[in-house]
Amino acid sequence: MAVAGRLRWRLLLLAVPWRWRCSPRRGAAGCPPAGQVRAAFLRFFEERYGHRRLPSAPVRPRGDPRLLFVNAGMNQFKPIFLGTVHPRSELAQHRRVVNSQKCMRAGGKHNDLEDVGRDTYHHTFFEMLGNWSFGDYFKEEACSMAWELLTQVYEIPKDRLYVTYFAGDSSLGLSADEECRDVWLCLGVPASHVLPFPLKDNFWEMGDTGPCGPCTEIHYDHVGGGRNAAALVNQGSPDVVEIWNLVFMQYSREIEGNLLPLPQHHVDTGMGLERLVTVLQNKRSNYDTDLFTPILDAIHKGCGGPRYQGLVGDADVGHVNMAYRVVADHVRALCVCITDGIYPGFSGAELVLRRILRRAVRFCSEVLHAPPGLLASLVPTVVEVLGDAYPELTKNADQIMDVINENEAAFQSSLERGRRIIERTVQQMEPSTNFPAEVAWSLYGNLGFPLDLIDLILEEKGISLDSAAFNELALEDAKRKAGGPRAGQMEDTNTRLDVHSLAQLRSNNVPATDDSPKYAYTLGQHGQYEFSPCQATVLMLYRDQSLQKEVGAGQRCGVILDRTNFYAEQGGQASDQGYMIHLGQQDILFPVKSVRLCGGYVIHEVTAVETLRAGDQVQLFVDEAQRLACMMNHTATHLLNFALRRVLGDNTEQRGSHVTAEWLRFDFDTKGPVTVEQLQQVEQVVQDVIKRNEVVHMAEVPLMLARRVQGLRAVDEGYPDPVRIVSLGVPVESVLTCNSEAAMQTSVELCCGTHLLQTGAMEDLAIISERQLVKGISRVIAVTGRQAKQAREAGQCLAMEVDSVSLRMKERSTSIPQMQNLSKEVGQLTKMVASTPMPQWQRKELQTILRALQRTANTAVKKLEMQQAEEKAQSMLAKHCNQPVIVDTIPADSLSILMKVVNQLCDKSPGTSVLLLSPQASGEVLCACQVSKHYVCSCCLAEDSGLSPALQEGAR
Repeated sequence: MAVAGRLRWRLLLLAVPWRWRCSPRRGAAGCPPAGQVRAAFLRFFEERYGHRRLPSAPVRPRGDPRLLFVNAGMNQFKPIFLGTVHPRSELAQHRRVVNSQKCMRAGGKHNDLEDVGRDTYHHTFFEMLGNWSFGDYFKEEACSMAWELLTQVYEIPKDRLYVTYFAGDSSLGLSADEECRDVWLCLGVPASHVLPFPLKDNFWEMGDTGPCGPCTEIHYDHVGGGRNAAALVNQGSPDVVEIWNLVFMQYSREIEGNLLPLPQHHVDTGMGLERLVTVLQNKRSNYDTDLFTPILDAIHKGCGGPRYQGLVGDADVGHVNMAYRVVADHVRALCVCITDGIYPGFSGAELVLRRILRRAVRFCSEVLHAPPGLLASLVPTVVEVLGDAYPELTKNADQIMDVINENEAAFQSSLERGRRIIERTVQQMEPSTNFPAEVAWSLYGNLGFPLDLIDLILEEKGISLDSAAFNELALEDAKRKAGGPRAGQMEDTNTRLDVHSLAQLRSNNVPATDDSPKYAYTLGQHGQYEFSPCQATVLMLYRDQSLQKEVGAGQRCGVILDRTNFYAEQGGQASDQGYMIHLGQQDILFPVKSVRLCGGYVIHEVTAVETLRAGDQVQLFVDEAQRLACMMNHTATHLLNFALRRVLGDNTEQRGSHVTAEWLRFDFDTKGPVTVEQLQQVEQVVQDVIKRNEVVHMAEVPLMLARRVQGLRAVDEGYPDPVRIVSLGVPVESVLTCNSEAAMQTSVELCCGTHLLQTGAMEDLAIISERQLVKGISRVIAVTGRQAKQAREAGQCLAMEVDSVSLRMKERSTSIPQMQNLSKEVGQLTKMVASTPMPQWQRKELQTILRALQRTANTAVKKLEMQQAEEKAQSMLAKHCNQPVIVDTIPADSLSILMKVVNQLCDKSPGTSVLLLSPQASGEVLCACQVSKHYVCSCCLAEDSGLSPALQEGAR
């Protein structure tokens, strides 16, 4: 075995087409390119130690609303660490895994955005090389593998490497991790290179609560030369940097702050590719490696300024080198995020990406003096550097460039608009006052106007911002955003099993819930759906984060059963509601408020109306109306997905969906707003399938077989194995046939949801809303059945009202009040059309008509007022011929007419000053006045001309 192992390892080394050497005396020509560094890492763990190589997850987190971006390689494996992974899922089968994960650290807890460019090692986007063990190997094997890779494959000199371990923490009752220390010593690491560090350096935690544990870090000394650099480890020295962190998850942090041992130990390691390549290519800066130099060269070519020299701080005159680093880093981040479906926008990750893009644009234009479009022109170079590792970048290169160019143009427009707002605000300010914080906050929040640019413009004008008030607004906004997610966290404590309870259930051999009865429904003789009740046994109760055998009356708890016909919230579909009863006790109902799936167990949230015990026999009844509505809307979602691709093209990809009993929501890629004609076509495609009353075929098949289906629609999420296929109109056996294109002509999706058995029950589908969430992603909301019919009826009624107004508008009334009433009616109809649920294509059509009617009405009123004003002005001029001052009363229906009369008088008699009064039926008196332009000072005018007191007041 030993000989075979050595032979296999020798073959692995021979497969590497270059020698790994890190000698300071070697030139760049002999250094390994970044692509081969990455490939060797993956190959080492896959071929040498039997790890399964996984592709990188997208940087948009899956099922974790607390994260803006994937910021570590372990994010996609959280369900394993937390014990919530479904036992039949692909994820649950993993024991050893390796990958290179795309990561973003901008916004949220880990935010490097403002540091990027100031030094030579901070980044927003980076690649995390990692290997994981899920209940398989632990400290000894993890350390041994890491040491072997670094010193034997990459051939990093051992005397340049230092390792750290956890020194213990008496306040938590944790002793030093001597097991880890001894592993390193046994591997031959000198004791002087094995260093203890406290909690803040060598204890890793996922969050405030959850899995955590001691870690060991490997540090590299860039200087070397036989010196002992132990004193520089973890001291922030650029000469001695951490390159690899090995985390040993063996505890769980509880809400109370105490630590409990995890039922299963895991290993989570992470090594930044950029830092590793810097070491192996014999550089001192990440930006000097071939991950960045092609991009920096492209920036130089695009802006024509001085070349990048790697300067920092005061040496970087004019911040030119900082600008190079910012632009190179940010364009990588933009490419990766846009490819993974995150577009510059106005909230969450989209807002962070907008700030990244705008920061890059400013450095391009203000520091590098580059022409517009430089940022987008760098995309092909980024694709060339990263495309082999992440082929999705190559596929989406044109779209990335379009999004960057569109957003750059929008930013330039916002800058001009912001500058005008600042100018106008300054002109209206009282002398010696601070610039209002509310205006600055609006510029920053709504227009994305950079704060430092606001300060710069105000500084040039000698004005200060009210910083205290601005900081208060920022604090309020932060509190509001922070308060949102936490508000709902306590609501599901009875349905989210913690890692210890899950382990206890498994150790007690409590079987996972059989939820197959949720699919046990049929069509009756008259076409009605029949849902059979389900008999089950209470296996365990869950309350206050602990498993219990009994819960008293009036208490809320989670109920775990051996089987259930309730659908648990997953796959974008809301959970079932309903009730359960004790078998044989029909008069006592236990309402089921919500249902959640956790680690294979279905937890029913119930308020006990009487004592509930483990072992009780119960009968379950779903709310049939709510379930049927969800089934209709979920099948409609599949149809909508198919119809959008049919109308907008095969590149239309689903970005998210949600199904409730009331409506369905569907997010998808799009290059622009969906037109009226396209909306009508999409609805027509759906209605054609409904009219054909197609059979909805469903079957469970092996996941590997399902993924071979041509035209299969699947979103980025973990699926169980076997997986459920839902096919409309075509039997599942047909779409599974080798080389079959049947799925290309209908809707075929992987889906665990509940669906109609035939499409006819849907009756109708109406898209009642369509809008762009951010540039490149649209959201539609649709209703089905009776609600769709009501929406169409509402649309028809409003269309008739619009037609009525349109006809009356064509009569060209000569009455100002009548035209004003028509204008008001158009305004009211505009509000109703905007707010009433109705087909979106019809809403857009009516809004176009109403905008035209509003313009017509306003023009007609203005024209009639001008005619009336001219008549009254002529009458006044005849009455007050050649008088320098006119003071009089006239009848006028509005202040607008009165003002027009005054203007007409002054235009026709330039030397005349006018004051007109118009008593109204309400008792009010309208007043309008204008002083002749020939008079410089109104006060002097009043004194010299002997005007009446009323006109003197008007002049003032």
